[in-house]
Amino acid sequence: MVQKYQSPVRVYKRPFELIMAAYERRFPTCPLIPVFVSSDVVSEQKSPDGATHVIERRCALDIDAPRLLKRIAGVDYLYFIQKNSLDRRERTLHIEAFNESFSNRVVVHEHCSYTVHPENENWTCFEQSASLDVKSFFGFESAAEKIAMKQYASSIKKGKEIIEYYLKELENDGITHVLRWAPPATPTEVGSDLHFRLQFVVILICVCVCVCVDVQADKLDADWIRRYLGELTPMQESCLIRLRKLLQETHKGKIPKDQHVLRFLRSRDFNLEKAREALCHTLTWRKQHQMDHLLDTWQCPQLLCDYNTGGWHHHDKDGRPLYILRLGQMDTKGLVRALGEESLLRHVLFINEDGLRRCEENTVVFGRPISCWTCLVDLEGLNMRHLWRPGVKALLRIIEVVEANYPETLGRLLIIRAPRVFPVLWTLVSPFINENTRKKFLIYAGNDYNGPGGLLEYISADIIPDFLGGGCMCGIPEGGVVPKSLYRATEGLENEEVQLWTETIYKIASVSKGSPHEILIENTEASSVITWDFDVCKGDIMFSIYHSKLTPHPPKKDPLGSHGIMGIGVNNVQLIDKSWILGKDYSLVETSLTCREGESIQGSHVTRWPGFYILQWHYYSTPACTASSMPRMDDMLASLQVSSHKCKILYYTEVLGSQDFRGSMTSLASSHSGFSQLSNVTTFSSQSHSSSTISR
Repeated sequence: MVQKYQSPVRVYKRPFELIMAAYERRFPTCPLIPVFVSSDVVSEQKSPDGATHVIERRCALDIDAPRLLKRIAGVDYLYFIQKNSLDRRERTLHIEAFNESFSNRVVVHEHCSYTVHPENENWTCFEQSASLDVKSFFGFESAAEKIAMKQYASSIKKGKEIIEYYLKELENDGITHVLRWAPPATPTEVGSDLHFRLQFVVILICVCVCVCVDVQADKLDADWIRRYLGELTPMQESCLIRLRKLLQETHKGKIPKDQHVLRFLRSRDFNLEKAREALCHTLTWRKQHQMDHLLDTWQCPQLLCDYNTGGWHHHDKDGRPLYILRLGQMDTKGLVRALGEESLLRHVLFINEDGLRRCEENTVVFGRPISCWTCLVDLEGLNMRHLWRPGVKALLRIIEVVEANYPETLGRLLIIRAPRVFPVLWTLVSPFINENTRKKFLIYAGNDYNGPGGLLEYISADIIPDFLGGGCMCGIPEGGVVPKSLYRATEGLENEEVQLWTETIYKIASVSKGSPHEILIENTEASSVITWDFDVCKGDIMFSIYHSKLTPHPPKKDPLGSHGIMGIGVNNVQLIDKSWILGKDYSLVETSLTCREGESIQGSHVTRWPGFYILQWHYYSTPACTASSMPRMDDMLASLQVSSHKCKILYYTEVLGSQDFRGSMTSLASSHSGFSQLSNVTTFSSQSHSSSTISR
């Protein structure tokens, strides 16, 4: 397996030329890097004007490895080739390094770059990336990989310290400024010609800065990471940056904020692929259920306001928002019977969205990263009534949804006044709670919370609620028993619950081989704008837009749809008659677009004619092999699997009048959410009748 590393952008608040002077002092040996034994210059080239300098060195490293492994390998040192390409005119240094020793068994490649900061020409940026592929190593592949990654992580930490060390050494030698490179002056460069050249240089610099700022916009600064995300190891930083890059390729313009990406990485122990898969599922879930708008649209039912026993209450000693739930005083059975499971779930999701917002606010207030909250659960009054089976079922469903979509948001859970019945509830619930989350639970029986290691360890005395003996008035309702007269019939609750989760502008469609999904749009005026937004949830598809001269005849609707069970469109619909001829009866108005699994596609088409337009998604199969190659075993096995010929999409379309179109669509207006971080900008080409923002 290939191991990869990508650093954040590290900023030195010193000019590029001074950094280069410090960097050169690392050679031929560096006392701060014990494993760096020596380096010899293999080749060196300089341009006549001194602008470029390319030097290649052979470096010897004394790797910290077990003696047995060194004896088996038959070497004391490992040799690497390092090529430095310095361009003083552009003020850049690019470093390429690869291993010479065991290059047929292990492939190591590293790229580093020093560049000028895009917003401050007196600062210098540093970036680093590397890959390691251990193909074979005398049966010690795993050990060699671990040693290499440990050694590399250690050297990364020392990188900035080394430059700072040599900057201090330069300062002690009286060197605090190094002149920039300038081309040799010629006698003819006078008067208006010099003025013209200066103007040209200024314009060129402005263009380069604009380009650099655009390129750097999506890069993470190491200082920013420490300020807003906390201290991360080099490998954790690398996982964060690589996952962001993957998401930018598939969910362009609407990736989550870095705090949320980091939560998913932590919940999966920084396993990049597992975190990516979980996060992509969450993004699709949020889009389908319009979670980006929940803070603005959710209206808490009055009954829940009256009988709910939870609410936000200041913050703990770490600055985390504090949520208090008096579960023992809550009539869970009455609330489920009166409101239904889905209404309670929606309210819990609203609390989680509100918690994310409060974490961001507290990060600013306290000046340090705050990414989770503390929950205080008071179980006084808990009894067998709370173990009512439908109530426990609702609780387990809520835990499942929250664990999947809001990982690592709970920093600490304080459970106080746990009664004897609590172990029964804990036995039912704990298997559904992630192990990392369970480690954050602190349980106190009786009045133990008042003793050593109790609440005062985590919550300041001045905000201990009054019902726990503190002096802070707490506005959380005391709850009470929900009157049975407010209970609703089971059938009515089920219909409302289905409506809650199917009231979405997005629909789901299945696409299989030979059975495309098509939707009909009847356009009454030219220059209307057809907009679309869809996610490829499973498989690969081809997206096309047609204009029909004939009137398509939609198939009859499935009667099951009226019951809400299939109401969000899980069946595919076919409108183009098999007898129609492309180019005669209907025509392709957009170049067909191949969309891969996990991609998110947004775009628009400006219509030229009135009539019928058909949006089509059909199954796309990657050619298994070419005529000049033999079929692969994987392709042969895949062709035998029927499931591999099925795809699923989540889509939304809308037709807007040309006067109402502003380069974005209503389904993309969720940039107000603290989670989705959507971009409000979409591109539009005046040379084409289509506009697309395609997430690759």
